Amino acid sequence: MRKLDTGTHVVMGIALSGLATIDPMVAAHGATATAVVAGVMIGSQAPDIDTVLKLRNNAVYIRHHRGATHSIPAVLTWPLLISIAIWFFFQDANFLHLWLWSFLAVFLHVFVDIFNAYGTQALRPFSDKWVALGVINTFDPIIFGLHVVAILLWIFGINPVWTMLSLYGILTIYYIIRFGLQAAVRNAVKHVLPDEPEEIIVAPTMRFFQWRIAATTKTHHYVGRAYGRSVTMYDKFERKELPDTPLVRAAMKDKNISAFCSFSPINRWKITDLGHLHEVRLIDLRYRSNGYYPFVAVAHLNDDLEIVNSYTGWIFSEDKLHKKLSFLPID
Repeated sequence: MRKLDTGTHVVMGIALSGLATIDPMVAAHGATATAVVAGVMIGSQAPDIDTVLKLRNNAVYIRHHRGATHSIPAVLTWPLLISIAIWFFFQDANFLHLWLWSFLAVFLHVFVDIFNAYGTQALRPFSDKWVALGVINTFDPIIFGLHVVAILLWIFGINPVWTMLSLYGILTIYYIIRFGLQAAVRNAVKHVLPDEPEEIIVAPTMRFFQWRIAATTKTHHYVGRAYGRSVTMYDKFERKELPDTPLVRAAMKDKNISAFCSFSPINRWKITDLGHLHEVRLIDLRYRSNGYYPFVAVAHLNDDLEIVNSYTGWIFSEDKLHKKLSFLPID
């Protein structure tokens, strides 16, 4: 999904390069035009530089991806850094116009990310709250496809300014429709649940009318799907608070477990005795796939309540999870 998300930001950068020709300075000045295209393309990708955190481990990535690099200070800082670096190579370019278009590219990147289910910490440093409106999938084929069509029209000679303005007008209507669909699904879920919901998460998929559902009432967690306003609940779990025991307190100190908890709003837990090891597993209920819940956090502790190994991330089979943990059952 990361590559697909990157692809969307790439076509957004190209589209914004076409729109930039509305600026007389860009249209009339070759050096400025070249610099602005470079600034827009880099700015469209810059906030996602934190993807390199995945090279460290999933815990660091989950805690910080779309965090500081998508914050208010970052949105102000990225364009300045990008503009200074590009101006070093194109000193005949107009710096102000280079900065303005680089800023717009960075701002649009962060703004668009707010609308998907992952969200961003775009309000930092004023708030660490994740802002995730959840109306657009991380990769939306309609948004990507419309950008590709607009770019092709530009390539075939259609005026890029009017083409891109039309594109953004259509996308504005599309986003409004998505909000309407999400609201309709949310209301439908309320009528399906037997009790008053405390929380409902309606998350998009790559299919236009299909949504993932995770909901919590006072007594249970519910997981399902919606197609249009038709809601189907697949799983129902009794809601149980994580027990306050020495084992759990020790597990919660683990970096993978704590990172998972910072990211997952609706989850269930399992504690399993494996002989000389004890497994604490947290399972995110938002991502049901073919009857399996692939986003988990697992910690193995010994009898002295020391962490032996742990993992958080996407796992689609127990065999793969055991390989990640380098886990061998102890008789």
